[in-house]
Amino acid sequence: MGRFLILGSLFVVLVAVGWAAVAGAWAWWVLGAIVLGLAGVAIYDLTQKKHSILRNYPVVGHMRFLLETLRPELQQYFIERNWDGRPFDRDIRSIIYERAKGIHGEKAFGTERDISAAGYEYLLHTTAPVAQPEQTPRVLIGGPDCSQPYSMSLLNVSAMSFGSLSPNAVLALNKGAAMGGFAHDTGEGGISPYHLENGGDLVWELGTGYFSARTSNGDFDPEQFADQSSREQIKCVSLKLSQGAKPGVGGVLPAAKVNAEIARTRGVPEGEKCVSPSAHKVFETPTELIEFIARMRELSGGKPAGFKLCVGSRSEVLAMCKAILDVGTAPDFIIVDGAEGGSGAAPLEYEDHVGTPLTDGLITMHNALVGTGLRERIRIGASGKVAAGNDIVKRLIQGADYTNSARAMMMAVGCIQAQICHTGLCPVGVTTQDPKRQRALHVGDKSQRVLNYHESTVEQAIEIMASLGVNDPKDLHPGLLQQSSGSNEHRKYADLYEWLKPGELLTQPPESWADDWNAADSGSFGSRRA
Repeated sequence: MGRFLILGSLFVVLVAVGWAAVAGAWAWWVLGAIVLGLAGVAIYDLTQKKHSILRNYPVVGHMRFLLETLRPELQQYFIERNWDGRPFDRDIRSIIYERAKGIHGEKAFGTERDISAAGYEYLLHTTAPVAQPEQTPRVLIGGPDCSQPYSMSLLNVSAMSFGSLSPNAVLALNKGAAMGGFAHDTGEGGISPYHLENGGDLVWELGTGYFSARTSNGDFDPEQFADQSSREQIKCVSLKLSQGAKPGVGGVLPAAKVNAEIARTRGVPEGEKCVSPSAHKVFETPTELIEFIARMRELSGGKPAGFKLCVGSRSEVLAMCKAILDVGTAPDFIIVDGAEGGSGAAPLEYEDHVGTPLTDGLITMHNALVGTGLRERIRIGASGKVAAGNDIVKRLIQGADYTNSARAMMMAVGCIQAQICHTGLCPVGVTTQDPKRQRALHVGDKSQRVLNYHESTVEQAIEIMASLGVNDPKDLHPGLLQQSSGSNEHRKYADLYEWLKPGELLTQPPESWADDWNAADSGSFGSRRA
């Protein structure tokens, strides 16, 4: 590398000298100024102590930092293939952009994916497709203790907070939700004026900071909660237990970012560090969790109440089920967030190595509720890289009743997957509080794109279901999704995973579940199992 940089620099110098010789005397003055400037840079590089490469390769070593800066753009636009980008590949991003713009969202010449690779999954169509339903299917959220059930779309805006998103992004998402009749999750950052301005249906998410419903010392304030949740626009209330991208981690919003608007929304002092603890104050045991969910429903006037989590140990999920049975009331919904889900900022170790992927978490939760006889009372939402129609169908097959999407909705309002959400330097005004950057996002145009994306994606999901021989999502089952092992072996999800029968855990737990069932304790999240 050193030789390459030196030879490259010599080549540049020779070109510059040749140019000066041809251009005349004035060019020699310009060249001299450049040389003096580079000499100054070289002296600084040789004497500074922070960067080893500059001490050994003054001036030319800066090329490394330039290339590092350009690397993400070079990777995304010139190196990445259509199907192997992360977190979302080029094909998926293109589909989102095209559908949001109201154009075809189709592709010519056939798949580029390796359909014989291990792990490749595909849906099993029927020779006799059925007609699509005249009315778009929806899911009724609300168990026997809920007096104000809500009709949920198959695809909704997943939890993203004001503060993480710009005011214009929140406005566009909510206006799109209002026009399309689907729900918009507020995220844990509280209810901002931008959530309310356009009248879209809201799922109010309450995190460990209890923003928009907290006392001055950070405790839950039931009076504020009752007042806020009484708004007609708020259709459901949700308690965030954990997030797929960083389960078990709280958050800190630096004092510099807590402006007057964010402070009012969250109910915290302006200009002071805003902390979301890693654990809740309102419960310590599974039983207390279920009791608090019931209290949220009561305070909201009977609206659907539930919680969101990234699944951890199976025994803890079963402990929650035992608590539901003990208390005698159930959440109206549970949102399962996968480890592949997104975040504005999270430690890399958590994003890559902590939490259960959505497929396993979803099947675990579904089985636990079925096995304890609770599945008919509780609806399951799924979030984590839901972007296309096949994603919706796949998650419904795996046990969900509806899905939520965050990053795909961000792309619908203009996100280009720059992956600098945590810096405040979002180039398209989606994840920034900088007014100059926010103006890039035109609310009227982007709200229509949110509507377009939602409508076409749900329509595609329904069309896929019809191709499978299903016109009601309730009729989807694990036998319709198949996975390749990569060695000429293909197995249906019905055979890949164990699927419990209704009430099976209450009578005779299967051997594979017995240890976790016995370890589960409604009085403690700590497992008794070694």
